[in-house]
Amino acid sequence: MDQYKERIVSASEAVKAIKSGDRVVLGHAAGVPQVIPDEMMAQRERLHDVWVYHMFTLNDGKYMAPEGDGHFRHFTNFVAGNSRRAVAEDRGEFLPCFFYEIPQIFDEVYPVDVAVIQVSAPDEEGFCSFGVSCDYTKPAAEKAKIVIAEVNDQMPYIKGGDNLIHISKIDRIVLNSAPLYELPAPKITDVEKGIGRNCASIIEDGDTLQLGIGAIPDAVLLFLTEKKNLGIHTEMFSDGVVDLVRAGVVTGNSKTLHKGKLVATFLMGSKKLYDFVDHNPDVEMYPVDYVNDPRVIAQNDNMVSINSCIEVDLMGQVASETIGLKQFSGTGGQVDYVRGAAWSKNGKSIIAIPSTAASGKVSRIVPFLAQGAAVTTSRNEVDYVVTEYGVAKLKGKTTKQRAKALIEIAHPDFRESLLEEYHRRFRD
Repeated sequence: MDQYKERIVSASEAVKAIKSGDRVVLGHAAGVPQVIPDEMMAQRERLHDVWVYHMFTLNDGKYMAPEGDGHFRHFTNFVAGNSRRAVAEDRGEFLPCFFYEIPQIFDEVYPVDVAVIQVSAPDEEGFCSFGVSCDYTKPAAEKAKIVIAEVNDQMPYIKGGDNLIHISKIDRIVLNSAPLYELPAPKITDVEKGIGRNCASIIEDGDTLQLGIGAIPDAVLLFLTEKKNLGIHTEMFSDGVVDLVRAGVVTGNSKTLHKGKLVATFLMGSKKLYDFVDHNPDVEMYPVDYVNDPRVIAQNDNMVSINSCIEVDLMGQVASETIGLKQFSGTGGQVDYVRGAAWSKNGKSIIAIPSTAASGKVSRIVPFLAQGAAVTTSRNEVDYVVTEYGVAKLKGKTTKQRAKALIEIAHPDFRESLLEEYHRRFRD
């Protein structure tokens, strides 16, 4: 307690540890610090050319606004709603990178001067939990020259896995007591339900699942209530998994790695999720260079990954992060899990998408990817593509066979134009 108390300072005093030219890392997703980023903006006039790394965060990202220009520069491998404008207007830079490689990036490209993290209150031995954001946050804290921690007594304490930091490793502590940022529940329409039903048809009893973010993963979970002994090894999970655990569907009893445990690298959802994981011995959190390493993922037999994308062309190339030249998101963990599932015994990977975008005006299955679009998952690695109209198994298929399979699950309004391209290409 003496060590703890002597490190407690005001937010203003804590931010004085950040100097011009520093490379700063902020915690991730719902675990992003709540007080210190605003104080950084308040002190911006004394700060210049401070690089700030983070991925998706649920805060407002004021430090990325135009008034932060020249003071803060965003650096990321995942663009989100609060950071797209900064990257588009050159107040930020995008790094193509797999999620599991980020701790290595801290060693080789972006040495960390200051890690700004949010953690739980310490336990009786002086260990704080990274709570809902282990991912790159723990590696950043381990590599940083200075660690500033918001200690929030409402952060869940998750001990399992590798998710703790001792107060002796923290340089400055800012006390906070506030609810975590919550992820609004997505709207699940009949389209998502159709996709969820089709994905569920591929999932078998005893499979271990990786789920992404949004309406489609949540819709998939709705159709798994009759399955048995499912497991979870995923970069993140949300409220839907809680329901399946309580229903006895997710037990982890068939897992071949971390049997019986819910394994993730970050968590994001509602208070229901945060209450569920708090002091829950069945939840294990590890840094992303472990959880998302394809070689680790593959140690789970019957691994099933479920991810989404922006568009798929007739060869099966998947674009998940750009709309043409516009950076919309990032690779995230998609390729990590596609590869891990491919290397898993009896593994499967699913790319699940609505058949259309823009209120039905645009097909997501296209003859060609948009000009300038980045290929996230190559045609060589794609396994299943699922829409509300069906399931296309691409792995093992020729280019001609996969084009035909994709057209069959496209929206009916676009099948004729896709068939025209099919006949031009294959003279069939």
